[in-house]
Amino acid sequence: MQSNLSMKEFVINLLKRELPLFYYFHDYEHTLYVVDKTIEIAKQENCTEKEIALLSTAALWHDIGYINIYEGHEEQGCTLARKYLPGYGYSDDEINSICGMIMATRIPQSPQNKLEQIIADADLEYLGTENAGIMAESLFRELQTLNPELTKEQWNQQQISFLKGHRYFTRFCKEKRQPVKQAYLKSLQDKI
Repeated sequence: MQSNLSMKEFVINLLKRELPLFYYFHDYEHTLYVVDKTIEIAKQENCTEKEIALLSTAALWHDIGYINIYEGHEEQGCTLARKYLPGYGYSDDEINSICGMIMATRIPQSPQNKLEQIIADADLEYLGTENAGIMAESLFRELQTLNPELTKEQWNQQQISFLKGHRYFTRFCKEKRQPVKQAYLKSLQDKI
């Protein structure tokens, strides 16, 4: 447990220190949120303690690649996980599983197993919450810094398109988040 605590401190400190200040959405707080949501969904999906531990680790590392690159950060995250996780006692098989979970968060999502479905849902769980608009605004500000030409109208169209194509994979998110996500989609469509 001590090594997991020190690993969490290591990752969060790395994110705080290395992420650009204009990452208004993909910051350390997003990582902690995804860790919490991963655990919540995993418990609802009757995961074992071992599965929850692997999921928590994957969630902690899922966006670490942003410290080096924006597009393709998942692959970079796996590279960093493979570098550091052996020092925290993870086996090659566990690291491979964790990297599969990290890659399952890549858009468009295509998880290959139950654990990958859980982390994929946890990463986008916010879309089915009352805070979706607030979170989307943070993401818009981040993307606008990367692309100053991006207008609010374009962003709303992108969100509508994304939400129409997005689907949750776990029973929990289908039941608890999908209805709120649909209401958020409708609110965006009503603006146009």
